[in-house]
Amino acid sequence: MDNYRKAAHTTFVINIHLVWITKYRKAVLVGDIANRTRELIKETCKNNKVGILAGFVSKDHVHLLVSVPPDLSISQLVQFIKGYSSRQLFEEFIELKGQFLGQHLWARGYFAASCGKVTKEIIIEYIRNQDTELQSNTQEEHVY
Repeated sequence: MDNYRKAAHTTFVINIHLVWITKYRKAVLVGDIANRTRELIKETCKNNKVGILAGFVSKDHVHLLVSVPPDLSISQLVQFIKGYSSRQLFEEFIELKGQFLGQHLWARGYFAASCGKVTKEIIIEYIRNQDTELQSNTQEEHVY
């Protein structure tokens, strides 16, 4: 229960691994640009109550492992991070404007995978055991 997060009426653990790349896979995330990218990602996550468990800014892509609240979709989070960081970086680093067409620092897509300590098989077994526990206490069936 140490890793569980709490909100007003919710207890949750939603850990997501995210990866996205720069447009044309250009290696521009170096030096001050990489440092500022980290700061902008941290700021966006903090503003959206997203916990950063691990992260890495490479020259041409970003890896994040985040704990996301249940009221924020993955696509919204990625949109917030990529949109805000792109606008800020283009504004602060004029040299980026000549390397990319328009205001598009990031490629369109992203990778997302859920992760956690509990596997699908463990959850299925847990649910099946609930049925056994219920049947021993009452004679009603609650399986669907």
